[in-house]
Amino acid sequence: MREAANVSGSLRARLALTLIGGAAGLAVLLFLVVRSYAAQIAQQGQDRILEASVTSILDAAVLRDGLVEVDFPYAAFSILSTDQDDRVFYAIHQDGTLLSGYDTLPQAEQTIGADVVHVSGDMRGSDVRVASASRTLVGADARTLVTVAVAQTQEALQVTLNRISLNVAYFGAGFFVLSVLVASWATSTTIRPLERLTNSITRRGPKDLTPVAQPVPLEMGPLVSSLNNFMARLSVSLSQSEDFIAEAAHRVRTPLATVRSHAETTLQRVEREENRQALRSMVRAIDESSRAAGQLLDHAMITFRADHLERESLDLVALVQDLVIRLTPIAEMKDIALTVESDPEVMVAADSILLQNALRNLVDNALKYSPVESEIIIEVKSAPQPHVQVMDEGPGFPPDQIDRLATRFLRGDNATGTIGSGLGLTIAQDVAEAHGGDLQLENRSEGGACVTFTV
Repeated sequence: MREAANVSGSLRARLALTLIGGAAGLAVLLFLVVRSYAAQIAQQGQDRILEASVTSILDAAVLRDGLVEVDFPYAAFSILSTDQDDRVFYAIHQDGTLLSGYDTLPQAEQTIGADVVHVSGDMRGSDVRVASASRTLVGADARTLVTVAVAQTQEALQVTLNRISLNVAYFGAGFFVLSVLVASWATSTTIRPLERLTNSITRRGPKDLTPVAQPVPLEMGPLVSSLNNFMARLSVSLSQSEDFIAEAAHRVRTPLATVRSHAETTLQRVEREENRQALRSMVRAIDESSRAAGQLLDHAMITFRADHLERESLDLVALVQDLVIRLTPIAEMKDIALTVESDPEVMVAADSILLQNALRNLVDNALKYSPVESEIIIEVKSAPQPHVQVMDEGPGFPPDQIDRLATRFLRGDNATGTIGSGLGLTIAQDVAEAHGGDLQLENRSEGGACVTFTV
């Protein structure tokens, strides 16, 4: 019986998710970094233009008769024109007093002689970028501090950033798709040696325990070495088990057969009835012991072979007919007729040794419980699925025990006085289940038992 593996997730899925998750993280990080860098570069460009505007206005400021005069250069505002028609604000202060422009324009603290200072703020509900600078004007008899601030809204900058962000997003998506393809390829390449090893082991025959010789990656070396060591130990264990079963069968059956032969010979020579009765009891006990030992060994052999069936194409009809020929002498001793009713051919893929053992036990059971001068019908059919049905004219199965009679060593209440070990039905059921079939017990309406063996 094949046990299901204790599966915990998929190595392929785990590796793929790790690679794809890493690619997704890198794509997001790339988007954020590039967008941030693009925003920084775009802001620096706007700052330089504002700085040039402020500088050109300061260069045009002069002090005459204590008054500040500014002749606005045309280029001071024309260089600020954009496709989005951003609004431009300015403010000119003399010693802190507004001379011209917008008094509410945000300004940064100025340091005389320092470079142009840039700040961000809000002007009439719009985000603006402000550049301001101060310069000391010196006249004939006066000194004054002139501060110029120029601000521009950032609609054009935002449009540029959105366009850059969209392009970066496209690039990131393409990078992610490419990463997924690379991750899929890398995952398949990494898992392929493991799949080859799995297929190599799966395709092996039931008794093929030779070491794995195909090359494997370095990381799989310890696993394959452990697998080879395990198969070597298993091969030795299976070989010892087979030798033990064969040897045990020989050592148990041969002495019992010898003792039975001597007991029967002695029975023919003894005349006293009480001695003859004792010898008959001895022969009966030997028969029971021989049968029990034989079926115990058969059950051990079935248990051993059930996990590695040697399936071959078999004709159930031919198998049953051969079995009937071999059991006919035993049936004739009780004047029991063995009748086979079958399709012309019923082909199955099964282990011939196990199948013969199971069917022999079923027919043997029927012979034990059938009355003298009765008939046993063995039906072999292919529909609805391949099966063998053994029907006798005996006492049938005890109705209250019929569901448990295939249990090991359990015999029905009506088996008293009949030689048996309680393993015949167990052996048949184990063989049926090993082949994916089942064993059904029922009583015939006209009397007798009916056993259906399905492969």
